[in-house]
Amino acid sequence: MLIDSHCHLEYKGLVEDQQAVLERARAAGVGGFLNISTRQSEWDQVVATAEREPDVWASVGIHPHEADGHADLGAAVLLEKTKSPKVIAIGETGLDYYYDKSDRDVQKALFRMHIGVARETGLPIIIHTRDAEEDTAAILTEEMEKGAFPALIHCFTASAEFGKTVLGLGLTISISGIVTFKNAKELQEVAAEVPADRLLVETDSPFLAPVPNRGKTCEPAFVSDTAKFVAELRGISIEELSETTTRNFYALFTKAAQ
Repeated sequence: MLIDSHCHLEYKGLVEDQQAVLERARAAGVGGFLNISTRQSEWDQVVATAEREPDVWASVGIHPHEADGHADLGAAVLLEKTKSPKVIAIGETGLDYYYDKSDRDVQKALFRMHIGVARETGLPIIIHTRDAEEDTAAILTEEMEKGAFPALIHCFTASAEFGKTVLGLGLTISISGIVTFKNAKELQEVAAEVPADRLLVETDSPFLAPVPNRGKTCEPAFVSDTAKFVAELRGISIEELSETTTRNFYALFTKAAQ
């Protein structure tokens, strides 16, 4: 069994036929889905889907692209939403300097607020970082010194050096379909070397469909293609990769196993 550790089931391309999307994934051997939110207006629907589907869980958080629109969001609002039994994670949140859709200082402040909620609740924080390795590493290092918290870098595309830094801080790394792209040689090297107990796989659907589905709307079913590719990189069977990443998912997202 595989778990898609990061998908957006409420996004256009999936939400219109959500039940069929889930059924196709289940038929492909996907036994769990973490449905990710990116803005406050999505929280209720993301949680509702998780409450309806026994193999779906939810995250609550604010994506860095949405930071300007949530600059005044307080930790108490986020904390309240984590009380649902199906909310098992905080995020996604982090820093994105590639698109710079929100003020960088606002992104940083919200990132730190999410970390505080993760520390208080014990729920893992799901981190998005793009062209912001230095600041992401600095914030994570500073915040870990204040008190440890569980965390992962989702859709890892950063440098190998950044990978070493976050692994040293105790984070998990999640690999998306980007790893199957021909020009992703450095990422492929990272995916081959991530410690077995720190590895997850995801789709980030409806984005980033892996080979051989490039050009299509990505679906959670496609996590099996990414998993097969990563297994080959690591010289192990898809069965071993599936068992390892599923075990890692439940070890990180402990609320999902309750």
